[in-house]
Amino acid sequence: MSTTPDLSPKPRLLIVGGGYAGYHVARELQKKVADRGGVVTVVDPRPYMTYYPFLPEVVGGHIEGRHVNVDLQTHLKDAEVVRGAVVSVDHAGRTAVVRGEGGDEFEIPYQDIVMTAGAVTRVFPIPGLGEQGIGLRSVEEAVQLRNQILERLDAGSLMTDAEERRRALTFVVVGGGFAGIETIAEMENLIRNAVERNERLSQSEVRIVLVEAMGRIMPEVSEEQAAGVVEHLKSRGIEVLLNTSLGDATDGVMKLVSMPSKEEADTFAADTLVWCAGVVANSVVKSTDFPVDDRGRVEATPTLQIKDGEAGALEGAWACGDVSAVPDLTGAGPGGFCVPNAQHAIRQAKRLAANYMAVRHGEGEVQEYVHKSLGTVAGMGFGRGVGNPLGTKISGIPAFLAHRGYHGYAMPTLERKFRILSGWVAETLFGRDSTSIAAQDTPFNEFRAAAGVELEPGRFTKPELEAAKA
Repeated sequence: MSTTPDLSPKPRLLIVGGGYAGYHVARELQKKVADRGGVVTVVDPRPYMTYYPFLPEVVGGHIEGRHVNVDLQTHLKDAEVVRGAVVSVDHAGRTAVVRGEGGDEFEIPYQDIVMTAGAVTRVFPIPGLGEQGIGLRSVEEAVQLRNQILERLDAGSLMTDAEERRRALTFVVVGGGFAGIETIAEMENLIRNAVERNERLSQSEVRIVLVEAMGRIMPEVSEEQAAGVVEHLKSRGIEVLLNTSLGDATDGVMKLVSMPSKEEADTFAADTLVWCAGVVANSVVKSTDFPVDDRGRVEATPTLQIKDGEAGALEGAWACGDVSAVPDLTGAGPGGFCVPNAQHAIRQAKRLAANYMAVRHGEGEVQEYVHKSLGTVAGMGFGRGVGNPLGTKISGIPAFLAHRGYHGYAMPTLERKFRILSGWVAETLFGRDSTSIAAQDTPFNEFRAAAGVELEPGRFTKPELEAAKA
């Protein structure tokens, strides 16, 4: 193990994860802790926070990918930001082991710790999924998915082989939760717009398939609304396959099976497979001495402290956000716990910060986290949406506006709000930008082709580059 890098010697509040919850905890506490002689240290593999609810809009091209990120160093000026991944925590010894970008590991000592490592994509051992699938838990994935969709449409429009053309123009999304529905709706919107601009394509050639293992979609809304969403998606030409699971994706051949019988349902080829089948808590919590529940979440008390036994709380240990099992004292949460969403994350972060100041510095009173959900709302493309904010069922333009209004408000920093709003205004005035930059995952290939050296491996390589190299 290498030596610890040059970090502050002050008493440290270590925040594991710079996502939505971690960012808000750091923002609330950085100045207060610094004024009292300590330092807030945020550790995350990425140098920015990503606002995940906007990723489908990045796919749809409504928002520039960079604008859903908030740079940690820029906006946490009174905190210490370390780019790396926490691989283990020894709370008894008050140290965390961090792996830096270069792979070296070092220890960071701390006085107090906040676990906000968030969630990661939940995957299953399906043959071919790892090679063919695209997740949607990062802005890089969202941008790449948008580029791939547009690239496949352009490439497919020039193909004369019927089988290859069908494969290029077939798009599959697995998962019928909020993320899956918003993603496939944005994909359809983007695809329809791009096809209208390409005289070599027709809408009837495009196949868009939603695969959901359960008998309904979007458990966050009523069954009536969920059924309405299914009919809406079908009216837009999307195939909705309920009680259906992906059994195999080897070499891009999708083998679907019926649930629960596991009988073969359909087989077809597709170049684009998007995986939106849920998330799980970051596995780093399993490499700590904190209590972890059967779903892999660190166990938290209603005051957002990490549990110590049935009734107690560990001194100096806190948790909130998607990585934690926080009791939902309203009784509305599934299994008695808060659901992993941005609405809870920001409110938990603010309550945790206030409770931390009460416990560590005797300022204020410790209070339990209680928040009754304001409802949910999903965007489904420009001018479309569905939701139940404050218990009121809405759809269409009202839901679309509620979705953008809430998430625009929840997006951190005035600068990012302005950039996103200006993008929405530009799209409304001038239309959607459907430019593909598919080669951005292999940015040096044009130069390498000119130099006659080996091209950088990528999913799609321009034929003219291969020809130039040859």
